[in-house]
Amino acid sequence: MHDPNKNEDLYKQVSEITYDKFEVWMDSVVFGWQWWIGVGLSILPWLLWLKYRKKESTLRLLTVGFFVMFLSTFLDSIGAQLGFWYYLHAPLPLIPAFFPWDTTLMPVVIMGLIQFKPHVNSYLKGLIFAGLTTYVGEPFFIWIDLYKPTTWKHIYSLPIYFAIYVIANKIYQGNSYHR
Repeated sequence: MHDPNKNEDLYKQVSEITYDKFEVWMDSVVFGWQWWIGVGLSILPWLLWLKYRKKESTLRLLTVGFFVMFLSTFLDSIGAQLGFWYYLHAPLPLIPAFFPWDTTLMPVVIMGLIQFKPHVNSYLKGLIFAGLTTYVGEPFFIWIDLYKPTTWKHIYSLPIYFAIYVIANKIYQGNSYHR
């Protein structure tokens, strides 16, 4: 039998933990060097994208970018909520996902790769993206103490990053845009 009081108790516990997490963030994260890296990674890639994007493809690229943002934030939030990993120096304290990774690095890098050498096989580009993100990006974020996997192994990320790239490329190549 479903106990509505248990749900209420759980939500109260989550709320209390969220306040505790916010206090820790205010006391020891905000304005630290890792926090500034996160802020920079949230802004600088978008500025580079604005300057170097293929202007005539802006709408298609942004469609891809928003798809990647949505999917990566969704998956990242699920993984963090399930305790597969957590973030130590997030720019925004109340979001379980890592904002710079999900809303800047993932979409901007994918949009850039789609534009760069567009005739190269998308599966090969997806594999390169997935491999570098899994075995260079994730370990780097661990090394600078931004990301802490608990039960997650790098190899689990490889097919996810590959699929995200391939689907994003298919969206970009879609026929619903004027060429």
